[in-house]
Amino acid sequence: MRHTTVVLTGLWLACRLAATAAACAPAGFANAQPQTPPASQAQPAPAGEGPTEVVQNAAQGMLGDLDKDRDAYRRDPAKVGQLVDKYLLPHFDTEASARLVLGAHWRSATPEQRQHFIDAFYHSLLTNYGSALVDFTAERLKIFPTKVDPDATRATVRTEVKRANGDRVAVNYYLHRTPQGWKAWDVVIDGISYVNSYRTDFGEQIEAQGIDAVIKRLEAGEKPGAIGKQTGDKSG
Repeated sequence: MRHTTVVLTGLWLACRLAATAAACAPAGFANAQPQTPPASQAQPAPAGEGPTEVVQNAAQGMLGDLDKDRDAYRRDPAKVGQLVDKYLLPHFDTEASARLVLGAHWRSATPEQRQHFIDAFYHSLLTNYGSALVDFTAERLKIFPTKVDPDATRATVRTEVKRANGDRVAVNYYLHRTPQGWKAWDVVIDGISYVNSYRTDFGEQIEAQGIDAVIKRLEAGEKPGAIGKQTGDKSG
């Protein structure tokens, strides 16, 4: 599995579920409702884990490995990426999420540009926020049971995260059925959808600079949340 795509869920439990949840949320879509993937993507899934179990097992698996030797993960941040690859990436729909973030620009982008954007976006997320995951512990996460109709193709799993200062933040996962099982495509933090927020930020800059320039800024290590706040080098 490509290392550049494993960073997808650095957003999940690194930036979003760690103590920096509110600080990592991009500006622009307070209380926004997440854009929904096209209905054609909702397909019958094989029997297996339900939405709640997908989120719970992924979180518990990752936290279990972290607990074995957190100092080792602090010394070697690359190990965090390996955990994301092992426990989280299989349960996140990268293409559906990126398609919604890019919006109309997804349709005009070439297949190569689409993949480069996915790689650069999530690599930037893990690079900038991945270290927060090392200090995230099980007692700070509460997952609420989700009742899902057997024929349902979409589900929302509600969780609550306790930040370092004691505040509790609502973190909701939006999932849909795929042939490989339930997969998340958006995370809503305290009413803010990361898909909608980044869609606005990236959209403005893509229109001003072009998608290749935005990809280069992400590859250079610029935080995704900062993309919409400055114009950058229009020459790319």
